[in-house]
Amino acid sequence: MTTDDEDAARKLDRLNANLARIDELSKRLVAAMARKRPVDPSLQGPGQDLFVKAATAYMAEMMQNPSKLIEQQVSYWGKALKHYVEAQEHLAKGRLAPPPDQTPGDRRFANPLWETHPWFNYIKQQYLMSAEAIEQAVAGIDTIAPRDKQRVEYFARQIIDMMSPTNFLGTNPDALERAVETDGESLVAGLENLVRDLEENDGDLLVTLADRDAFKVGENLATTPGSVVFRNRMLELIQYAPTTEKVHRTPLIIFPPWINKFYILDLKPANSLIKWIVDQGFTLFVVSWVNPDASYRDVGMDQYVEEGYLAAISEVQKITGEKKINAVGYCIAGTTLALTLALLKKRGESPIKSATFFTTLTDFSDQGEVGVFLTDDFVDGIEQEVEQTGLLSSFFMSRTFSFLRSNDLIYQPAIKSYMMGQAPPAFDLLYWNGDSTNLPAKMAVEYLRGLCQQDRFASGSYRICGEDVSIKDVTLPVCAVACETDHIAAWKSSFNGVRQFGSKDKTFILAQSGHIAGIVNPPAKNKYGHYLNGGEMGDPEAWKDAADYHQGSWWPEWGKWLARRSGAKVAARVPGDSTNEVLGPAPGSYVVARPKG
Repeated sequence: MTTDDEDAARKLDRLNANLARIDELSKRLVAAMARKRPVDPSLQGPGQDLFVKAATAYMAEMMQNPSKLIEQQVSYWGKALKHYVEAQEHLAKGRLAPPPDQTPGDRRFANPLWETHPWFNYIKQQYLMSAEAIEQAVAGIDTIAPRDKQRVEYFARQIIDMMSPTNFLGTNPDALERAVETDGESLVAGLENLVRDLEENDGDLLVTLADRDAFKVGENLATTPGSVVFRNRMLELIQYAPTTEKVHRTPLIIFPPWINKFYILDLKPANSLIKWIVDQGFTLFVVSWVNPDASYRDVGMDQYVEEGYLAAISEVQKITGEKKINAVGYCIAGTTLALTLALLKKRGESPIKSATFFTTLTDFSDQGEVGVFLTDDFVDGIEQEVEQTGLLSSFFMSRTFSFLRSNDLIYQPAIKSYMMGQAPPAFDLLYWNGDSTNLPAKMAVEYLRGLCQQDRFASGSYRICGEDVSIKDVTLPVCAVACETDHIAAWKSSFNGVRQFGSKDKTFILAQSGHIAGIVNPPAKNKYGHYLNGGEMGDPEAWKDAADYHQGSWWPEWGKWLARRSGAKVAARVPGDSTNEVLGPAPGSYVVARPKG
């Protein structure tokens, strides 16, 4: 047998093996899809009334100002037709090269074939010209309410991104090249990845972003030494072991968001805010929230405050013997910290010395980009869903936040996994991103209706634990850190909330980057900078224009702010040296537990 015959035989064997795998995977695919439960359409996209409003406004403007529509259409069709003619002329002259390409750069089209190959370049140019035309048409609708226009623009962009030629096998040169190089093995591996994701989500598709086998919480994530010193049905309280002989007298407690898990602040030693705080000489406590199941159906904001915040604060006081402590709230936990501070003010209690807010909204009058999901069409659907199930599943939360950065968190990972057959990367941040939590039914509705939609805390009063509280009831010294490109808590909205606090002592720090990278920004990396302005908090843009820019992390600046409010140094406190016994090592059991159902 010749070498060519042997190669042909090997390829035939590989083909037959892949066909057998495809047959098995197809059966598993059908079985996984059969498990998919019906989902309320309102959880899948905006209500039809939004598109009706947009279409009606567009038609009205077309009737009132036909020249505007004609100008848009003529411009688009002119570009598309000119490009078509130029491409045909090149081919007629025997040139296997595209015509001049004036479209803007786009990292989705990084493969050189998008620039050099006539077919791929033609598709790319036509797509980008069509995308531009759609965006201009939507931007030109002037007779629609600003909130509706924002939503139309957002969902139009989602449709545009979804229809990118890179998202389809036949028009993705990277995926086609990979299939040829591997004799189709990449496509079979991609089908395996697709089936795996469908099986793990009961027929729903949620792309795996990181290698789940590369990390284990407590072994190579969340490894800062500490102990669980208190536990109730809502939380585990972790006290971290000191690394200095002396610590500031006033202890610090961090309330992370219960939408995600606390170890975003302790991914690994090099970028752990938790380790950094301990190393600065602070006695640090961190709350690890329970991941609720349907039995938590009736747990609302009152329970998060009473059994969460107030219980944790009381335990820190008891363990350290200090009457006053400092507190930090991150995202939704910052919002609830503000409610708690206002409640304590109403009750005449003052256990908190100062408060820090990370990427926190307290004024929801301008909800930023995430506001497209906070209208009645979505929230009504969420209310119906949680009424049936008792909780808002982490699946819906993960998917919603992923769509805020769909190209980075949906389409590009899907291309690499399903079209190119690549294994997910060993990336700690993406691993954490996929390790999300459920929300109790009552709490989810109270938060979405009373705070997000009705903005009661800033615009009037919000009832919590039997008291009516408002944003002006936050009167103690505060420091707020917002992030410049935050998709979830827009910095200007965060600024406007802090501006309305009753506090006389306010510090606002604007960090570069987004919701996570702007906070998890260790000094050693010297990556993202921050803005400071000790002047009056008036207009957000005016504040930023007058602010001083500082290269590097905001952590040291905040550390100095915190130290000035943390008292003199005392002997370091060790977990277990008080009346609270050690219940187990950090990171505890709640962070790794899987809820029932």
